[in-house]
Amino acid sequence: MRWLNKQTPYGMNRRHFLQHAAGASALMGSSLALGGTLRAHANELAKNNKSAILLWMGGGPATIDLWDLKPGAATGGPFRPISTTGEGQICEHLPQVAKQMHNLSIVRSMSTREADHSRGRYYMHTGFVPNPNIEHPSYGSVIAHELMANREDLQIPPFISVGGASEGPGFLGMAWAPFSVSSSGRIRNLEMGIDDSRLVQRMKTLDILERGFVAQKRGIPAEDHMKVLKQTFDLMTSEQMKAFEVDQEPETVKERYGTGNFGQGCLLARRLVEAGVPFVEVDLGGWDNHQNVHTTLRDQRLPTLDQAMSALVEDLEKRELLKDTAIIWMGEFGRTPTINGNAGRDHWARSWSVVVGGAGIKGGLVVGETDADGRRVTSEPYSAEDLMSTVCHGLGISLKTTYHSKSGRPMKIAGGGKLISPLVAT
Repeated sequence: MRWLNKQTPYGMNRRHFLQHAAGASALMGSSLALGGTLRAHANELAKNNKSAILLWMGGGPATIDLWDLKPGAATGGPFRPISTTGEGQICEHLPQVAKQMHNLSIVRSMSTREADHSRGRYYMHTGFVPNPNIEHPSYGSVIAHELMANREDLQIPPFISVGGASEGPGFLGMAWAPFSVSSSGRIRNLEMGIDDSRLVQRMKTLDILERGFVAQKRGIPAEDHMKVLKQTFDLMTSEQMKAFEVDQEPETVKERYGTGNFGQGCLLARRLVEAGVPFVEVDLGGWDNHQNVHTTLRDQRLPTLDQAMSALVEDLEKRELLKDTAIIWMGEFGRTPTINGNAGRDHWARSWSVVVGGAGIKGGLVVGETDADGRRVTSEPYSAEDLMSTVCHGLGISLKTTYHSKSGRPMKIAGGGKLISPLVAT
């Protein structure tokens, strides 16, 4: 596991982290030697707890070529549809995912309003359009915040982003920021020359200083900072760090997921959900295909996606985790039905698809439709807010939940969206 940003996962800059929490990784070796197993802990946590895994397709995937094919249309492209174990057909280059579609549903009538990468990414992650006056919390922060009440024993972070950065916690505070790791599950060792006993003593001294600072009524940032330091220490000394040891999986399992970054990231996500982590995001970029879209999909993106996504869903089902784990596959938007002069597709938010399943969300369905060439939605359109509301509902999170921004402004969870009713189990 390595830091992917200039800041630590909980928002401290690297120098600050080195000054106040560095050396904690020196405890890693001894902590991993503690008794017990990850599976025993998973069984205990999984009794009444749900989680979500977001498979984030950065760049905006051409969903018209994956989930809503238009064979015979001028906009359709060269790929052929194949049957699945669910209602609909999907791309011929996703044969393994096709076998898992009884567990997953396609929403083909997404119609959103942000076709710029950064704005679309923010909107699909939060359920709110960007606003210069307020920073909204992301899916991961919201879900982690709401589901942590049942996980007093969880010592590793509740929101983990694998293989790329996610959106932040907004007004919920840095205690709910994403913990960014690589797909290998390794943490870079900070060689400080400090033995365990000295580290413990330093952390105790720092805790006294931090508590004194907070007692001076320095506000939420000071309180969050103290929480961060405690979380850092708990993390580095926790047996639950075994969840990050992807290398301990059998070779056959690693090969089933795929040995690339996305495959191992999906395997790590399964391990983290087993350990009780409420929200994991796994990044697969490379979907901004303005040129040679079909060659790129056929030779690069789709084989990687097919192997890893199918293995994840299959594995979750076999381990009886899928019923409590929501799966969300999406990017920031889709791509144009029209194929441009460079054999690519451009940005398109008016009519596109997402895939969801698990955790109380009905599988095997196709919800919504687009016209014959994929240019417009011809059924009830759904938004980012609707998708997020449906996922939260499946996870048992009340849609009546209301947050308040730092200025006191009330904010309904998931942007106040409506349920995608066909997906809601009765």
